[in-house]
Amino acid sequence: MAELTAGSEIPQLKVTPDRYLTARYAGASGDFNPIHIDEEFARAVGLPGRILHGLWTMAQVARAQTEAAGGPEHLKRLSVQFRGMGLPEQEVVVSGKVREAADGRVIVDTVAEQSDNQIIRNAEAELEL
Repeated sequence: MAELTAGSEIPQLKVTPDRYLTARYAGASGDFNPIHIDEEFARAVGLPGRILHGLWTMAQVARAQTEAAGGPEHLKRLSVQFRGMGLPEQEVVVSGKVREAADGRVIVDTVAEQSDNQIIRNAEAELEL
């Protein structure tokens, strides 16, 4: 568990989704939108290729919070804004900074990015310590 006080950063979470992640996640989530699983279709509609499911990326944001706080039972609230497309086989880095801490709870401002592309921004997590 990380030391979480106002101004401190949570440990970065770095994960590289493999080329098959979108197919596996489609099966797990039931979201078979072809932009996630069909390379040719994704390119035909103007995308650079298959893109990650937004909810998979959000799950990585939640994972970073729960690892920082010591377990999923500590995550009390999470909100995110989906702002960019994530791509398979490129590292996703989740980072965050504690904005406020009081009464055994902290608010963490978080982003998830690939290279210079913020795919989730303005994320806010409330953790109970």
